[in-house]
Amino acid sequence: MHYKIVVDSCCELPEEYADDPRFERVPLTLEVGDYCILDDASFNQTEFLQKVADYPKCPKSACPSPERFLQAYNTDAEHIYCVTLSSHLSGSYNSAILGKSLCLEQYGEKSIYVCDSESASIGETQIALKIMELEELGTLSFDEIVEQIEVFRSSMNTYFILDNLETLRKNGRLSQVKAALATTLNIKPVMGAIKGVIIQKGQAIGMKKAMHKMADYLIQEGHSLEQKILYISHCNCPERALMFQKILLEKCKVKAVKILNTAGVSSMYANDGGIIVAI
Repeated sequence: MHYKIVVDSCCELPEEYADDPRFERVPLTLEVGDYCILDDASFNQTEFLQKVADYPKCPKSACPSPERFLQAYNTDAEHIYCVTLSSHLSGSYNSAILGKSLCLEQYGEKSIYVCDSESASIGETQIALKIMELEELGTLSFDEIVEQIEVFRSSMNTYFILDNLETLRKNGRLSQVKAALATTLNIKPVMGAIKGVIIQKGQAIGMKKAMHKMADYLIQEGHSLEQKILYISHCNCPERALMFQKILLEKCKVKAVKILNTAGVSSMYANDGGIIVAI
């Protein structure tokens, strides 16, 4: 194997890559009170969302250890890439960097690139699959691929809509009064990110209006959309993913659309009914 792509478990890989030896997902740990699980192939979204809904405090995640990343880097592949969720959201990036240092100390010189996605979920997916695309060309050096990936990351935008505001209330980012008012008025925040820092872009009354607003932000802030693949990840709401696809394609053209279901960490962030898009 010429190359290997390591991702943390906030990354949703399409089903066809689940057992692909070119990829390895390193799981985070999810904690909802005494309920503690690895975010791996055994993740049960329905059970997890119910635990989150029943627990009065905010769910938590714990990043993989540097030793776990070291284990993933211990491969015969000539080129090793690692994509993590934003360093502003988790310690996963720092752990992956420490794992790289341990690997170089124990096994000598290796070509390892650790990428802070400055995103999460399908933002990581976009970067991981772009690495695969560039490697499969067979014409680029490791350094050239790293350079192109950093440009690609800078041009990528991630947005999401929260349907359920309970996680924001539980972690103190929204008061109980404001959360109750927003829920009563059916207000849906439209979120984005700047260099991996989550920001609120706007809000709308009702999910459909919020999705229209998210599509408008995507078009206004995107470039050469007709050449790009749109990834949509949904938390337990496939019909909303299809609705957003319809809304966007009525406004602009993209190269293709891929729809995925959120894994554990992304389900924790998006919560039940949330929609994430990256392009």
